[in-house]
Order: sequence, then structure tokens, then C-alpha cells
Amino acid sequence: MNLEIERKFLVKNDSFKLKAFEKKYLKQGFLNSDKDRTVRVRVLEDTAFLTIKGRSNTAGTTRFEWEKEISVEDAQELMLLTEEKAIEKYRYFIQEGKHVFEVDEFLGENAGLIVAEIELSKEDECFLIPDWLGKEITGDVQYYNSSLSKSPFCTW
Repeated sequence: MNLEIERKFLVKNDSFKLKAFEKKYLKQGFLNSDKDRTVRVRVLEDTAFLTIKGRSNTAGTTRFEWEKEISVEDAQELMLLTEEKAIEKYRYFIQEGKHVFEVDEFLGENAGLIVAEIELSKEDECFLIPDWLGKEITGDVQYYNSSLSKSPFCTW
């Protein structure tokens, strides 16, 4: 079974940008946002993916994830079928020790929200905590991208 183990955090300031080794524009929409089976289409510049995620465990750290690369053209057609509004953001990649943090700076109605996530090989894996990392929000459903597409940050 394909499992994704990740933790999410708010970001305190934009000093992470100085440490980023890469920045990409990302747009994603949800074909299904049911908590038991989220289906997402994503365009990350010149690549695209179709992703299915299952329900998170109680801690919010682990869930089933299946992802396949698809053509950008197919992804753009699928975007026309998505629920609610698409999520747009810049994703920054920051190396901290042996891990890479992915930091999302949201755009549009979610502007002002910056979230960092780190993928782990096990739930209790240790990792370096950079000074720009803020409050942990792992498992907080309002910060899920599928929730942000329905209830944007600007409406909180």
C-alpha cells in the first residue's frame, strides 16, 4: 500500500525564501473532496499529476496516496471538471538536514497563508526544526487544500 506520512506547520516569516533551492508555480483542483477519497488534479509548471488520497489516521500524519503523472493537456481538461475553485500557490523547496521541506505560499483567496510540510519515512522520525517554522497544524482539516478550495483563508 502506498502511504504518505507528513507533518504540516504554519510558517512564521518569509526568511525560508533565502534558503530555497527551487520555486515552482502550482495549480490544483479537486475532482472529489470527500474525506474518504480525495481526487486531485495538479499542474506543477510543465508536469501534471492525478492523485487519490484516502482518509488520514487519527493523528493526521498518515494516509493512503496514489499518484500518477499525466499530460499537462489532460490535466487542463480535468481542471474544467473540478469542484469549487482551484488552489494556486508557489511551492518552495528547502533542504534542512536530510529532509526537504515544501513550503506553499498561497495565492488568490488564500493569499497570506504559508504552510510548510515535510514527508517522513515513519511517524516518529526526527527532523531539524528551522527557525522559520511555526505552529504545527498536522491533521487540522481547515488547512487541507481540499478545504481551502471551499473555504478560502480570506473568509476565516
